[in-house]
Amino acid sequence: MTARSPHWRRDLARALSRRYQATVEDILRAPPAVAGASFRIGITGPPGAGKSSLISRLAQRRLAQGRSVGILAIGPTSPLTGGSVLGDRVRMDELDGHDDLFIRSVPSGPSHDGLCPNVLGLLELFDEAGFDDVILETVGVGQINYAARPLVDVFVLVLSPESGDTVQAMKAGILEAADIYVVNKADMPAAQRLVSELRALARWRAATDAPPMPVIPTSTLDGAGIDSLAAAIDEQRSLASAAARRDDRLRDRRLYQLRTLLLQAMEEALPNGGADWTGEEFPHAITAILNRLGMVFPDANANLRN
Repeated sequence: MTARSPHWRRDLARALSRRYQATVEDILRAPPAVAGASFRIGITGPPGAGKSSLISRLAQRRLAQGRSVGILAIGPTSPLTGGSVLGDRVRMDELDGHDDLFIRSVPSGPSHDGLCPNVLGLLELFDEAGFDDVILETVGVGQINYAARPLVDVFVLVLSPESGDTVQAMKAGILEAADIYVVNKADMPAAQRLVSELRALARWRAATDAPPMPVIPTSTLDGAGIDSLAAAIDEQRSLASAAARRDDRLRDRRLYQLRTLLLQAMEEALPNGGADWTGEEFPHAITAILNRLGMVFPDANANLRN
C-alpha cells in the first residue's frame, strides 16, 4: 500500500461519503480518474449465500499474503422506507484493527442492479488509496444482476447448496458472466451435488470459452477452500493484465457510467411532488425532465471519466 497520512482512514471515509452523495454535475466536474494499480475482486450471489463471511475469510488470507485490502460492501435499501441495515460489517468484525484493511458499507439507494450510486467513483477512491486488492460485495442478486462484471477484474459468483434448484434458471444470466464459481457452506449435505452441476456447466462453457472455469467448494466455518479460492483469483489476476482485456474493461466501464449517469440525472430531475402525472401537466413534466438532461449533459463525452 502507498504511504499514508496519520489520518488516512478518516480522510478516506469522508471522501467516500462525499463521492456517494455526489450529484451528476459533481461527477462531471470531477477531474478524470487516474487508473489505479488495485486489483478489483467482485463477489456476488443470491441472498443468504454467505458472501460477507466468505469475504472475511478471503480478506484474512490476502492480508496474510502481505496484500492490503479495501472492501466496499453494498447493502440493500428498503423500497418502502428508504432505510438500510448494513449488516455486512457485523460479519466482518474479526477483521477490525488490521493496519492494511479498510471496510466501508454503503446502501444500494435507488440502484436496482446490486450496486449503489456512483459505485465507479467509490472504487476509484480505493484505487487512489493504494490498496493492492479491492473487494466489491454486491447486494444479494438474482439471475440477470451482473452489472458488476465490467467494474471488476475478476467476478466471483457465490452459491450455497440451497441454490441447487435455481442453477438451471440462472444459466442464461449471471452464471455466464462469472469467472469463478464458489459453492459456499460446502459442509452441507447437498453441496456436492451443486459442485457437480457447476462443473458440468463449466465443461460445457469450456467448449467455446477456454480455459474451463474453476468450481471451488468452501466453508467459512473452518476456512476450507479459501486457499484454493485465493489461488484461482491470482490466476485470473495474470489474465486480467492482458492489454486487450484492459481495453475491453475500460470501454465497458465507460458504457456503464454513461447509463448510470443518465438514470441518476433523470432521478434528480423528477419533480418532488406536486406534479399531476395523470392530467395535462404530464407532458410539461416530461419536457422539463428532458430540458434538465440537456442542461446536465451539454458535452458529456468530454467529461466522462474512465
